[in-house]
Amino acid sequence: MAPRLKLRDIAFFERPVQFARPFRFGAITLHATPQLFVRVEIEVEGRGTAVGASAELLVPKWFDKRPELSPAQTVDGLRRSLQIARGLYLARTGYLTAFDLHASCIGAQIATCAKKNIPALAAAYGPAEIDKAVLDAVLRAVETNFFDGMAGNIAGIDARLSPDLKETDITTFLAGRKPLPRVAIRHTVGLDDTVEGKGGVADAHENAGARYFKLKLSGDPAADAARLARIGKELDTLGQGYKVTLDANEQYADLAALQALIDRLDRDPGLGPIASRLLYIEQPMPRDISRQSPLGSLAERGFIIDEADDSYDAFPAARALGYHGISSKSCKGLYKSVVNATRAAKWSAGGETFFVTGEDLTCQAGLAVQQDLALGAFLGIAHAERNGHHYVDGFGDTPAAEAQAFAAAHPDLYADAGHGSRLSIHSGDLLTGSLTATGFATSVHPDWSALRPLEQPKSLQEQLA
Repeated sequence: MAPRLKLRDIAFFERPVQFARPFRFGAITLHATPQLFVRVEIEVEGRGTAVGASAELLVPKWFDKRPELSPAQTVDGLRRSLQIARGLYLARTGYLTAFDLHASCIGAQIATCAKKNIPALAAAYGPAEIDKAVLDAVLRAVETNFFDGMAGNIAGIDARLSPDLKETDITTFLAGRKPLPRVAIRHTVGLDDTVEGKGGVADAHENAGARYFKLKLSGDPAADAARLARIGKELDTLGQGYKVTLDANEQYADLAALQALIDRLDRDPGLGPIASRLLYIEQPMPRDISRQSPLGSLAERGFIIDEADDSYDAFPAARALGYHGISSKSCKGLYKSVVNATRAAKWSAGGETFFVTGEDLTCQAGLAVQQDLALGAFLGIAHAERNGHHYVDGFGDTPAAEAQAFAAAHPDLYADAGHGSRLSIHSGDLLTGSLTATGFATSVHPDWSALRPLEQPKSLQEQLA
């Protein structure tokens, strides 16, 4: 039986994060954004109290890309999502499993956020971050690690939110997991990143020896094709096998524009290096248009949804349109990742290949990257996009003592080359051995005293002013 818990408190904090270089994806360029931290206190039936934590960037213009909203307004939408979720979760006063808590709140969360003009993807952010912290606390209370706890379904995940599955599908999938000891990094090439020469995509100081590359697209087929040809020429100088994925972040307006890009990939000899190593294309069209646009013959190229993954039924709906994959991001919900990975395994048993990918949304060193890495390693995702170590200088504005505590507790994940602790990449891979610590993939919590409380989102009147 999964342990049952009562929530005692949920607290939110944030810390500024300055980027070491601009990161342009979709229609925005990031130079800085706050990082969220969640602290929960729970009482576990028969086990006493425990504290859990999670962290994630408050990323503008990704969860909510509406052009009429400023980047700051979309971050405020995430803060509201958190506040709404806190109220709903704390209103559950009886003993519940971790998944009971999530399942009993997610519907009301989406509905309440919709009334406040917060779209479903942003609405799910609040529960996703609370759920990670609750799971961390439960694992600490029963003194086990994430991998063992999840294999035994410590959260009590069932099929109530995914009626296309049976509960035994989920429990059998969980019990059969053998976590990966290594996960390859997929190096992100942003739209403003250098392509050629020093600091370019083939520079080992930049790509950290990566064998996988994630290339951002702008939505302009001609411009994207020209840039991909340049990138392919550079990557061919690596002298090793490599694979690529493409990510449009919803920038391709429709199927016609997408077809124009695919035609170039199929026919342009200059794109041969990229086309021959392409694994899949991520979220090419806006989420609303995606839901109305069967891929038809384009599906042969392999497409996944990411921003369109805003509900438990998103993957089955995408499958019906020709998509074969979906991203796992802990900021979208770890339980949804588990359900979707169960689906991919079950559907693939029928002969077609379906898959879950790791796309990290700039997970920062410390809690965020460790929890997302552990989730992917547990699900069997062999390579994952890792932005944080590339676009932020190590632990960024994290106090030195806190960064050193993470590095000391997880020496296989961090190293200091003389200018502060940074993610340690071993021949293009991250090691997961130290993520077996009691709790959700961490031996360390942040220095709560060094964090400021979550900023209060501005009211509509203040925004208009």
